[in-house]
Amino acid sequence: MEEEEERKYKTLEGLPGVGPATARKLREIGFNTIESLATATIRELSAAGVGEKQAAKIIEEARDSITLQFVHADELLKMRENVARLKTGSRALDELLGGGLETQTITEFYGEYGSGKSQMCHQLCVNVQLPQDGGGLEAGALYIDTENTFRPERIVQMARHMDLDPTEVIKRIIYAQAYTSDHQILLIEKADKIIKENNIRLIVVDSLTADFRSEYIGRETLAERQQKLNKHMHRLFRLAQAFNSVAVVTNQVMSKPDAFFGDKVEAIGGHIVAHTSHTRVFLRRATRMNVRIGRLVSSPYLPEGERVFKITENGIEDIVEEDST
Repeated sequence: MEEEEERKYKTLEGLPGVGPATARKLREIGFNTIESLATATIRELSAAGVGEKQAAKIIEEARDSITLQFVHADELLKMRENVARLKTGSRALDELLGGGLETQTITEFYGEYGSGKSQMCHQLCVNVQLPQDGGGLEAGALYIDTENTFRPERIVQMARHMDLDPTEVIKRIIYAQAYTSDHQILLIEKADKIIKENNIRLIVVDSLTADFRSEYIGRETLAERQQKLNKHMHRLFRLAQAFNSVAVVTNQVMSKPDAFFGDKVEAIGGHIVAHTSHTRVFLRRATRMNVRIGRLVSSPYLPEGERVFKITENGIEDIVEEDST
């Protein structure tokens, strides 16, 4: 046990083969913590000028430090007891999601404009700060905004309804606006230090594909766009795993002109986003103004289904009997 404790390095400089100069280079490309190095690739470290042999050793030491290893499935089941769930504010939607949004995974909300994607993200930023027995994770949130949709006034409104101190709630949300797809990628690459220092357990990217969609136009750019999206989402997944956090992305949709039955829209990003998002929820408006329908499109183990909820001044809420009369 003592030997294991000695191997748990606290800083990059503590790793064998990582001096001040190498540590500085690693931080410049977004590797600020042992956790992020443990899930890095040799190619990524080579970008900092680290030789392949040295990179392999650094990664190996980092992985040994956080005890990544092969395990039996029954051991994995016990390890998954550490997985927590974040409530949405709607019991019906939580039931659909198996109790809420799961940590160590990516949950994608996609839908048309006005379907409630950003409202959901705002609500989650408040809920994550609740105690665990109240549906939260007793932690802060990191919000990366690509469409200028984040409104602190909305956070204040939701916090007051939940009898929380709005000033304290706002303080625990770390915000960054991404101006381009490369800037968005960079923010996630640099996020590990922010997450660790601020006890972040919710990472939001709203929206995932907006900048990619506007910058990569034409079929000749599709391959490059998908490669960048793939790497971007895998980095986000690593952060969710390393810090036992909930990762949430919102996504735009496009029309399917050849669809005669079923959904007439589909999410942007194709198979790359579909495969990397562990849980996908399609949001759409109902006939009534404030009512929304959430459909679970895919999950590793939950059945597909739909639930109805509403968005009010208070935030995400359930439909009660008087609402339907």
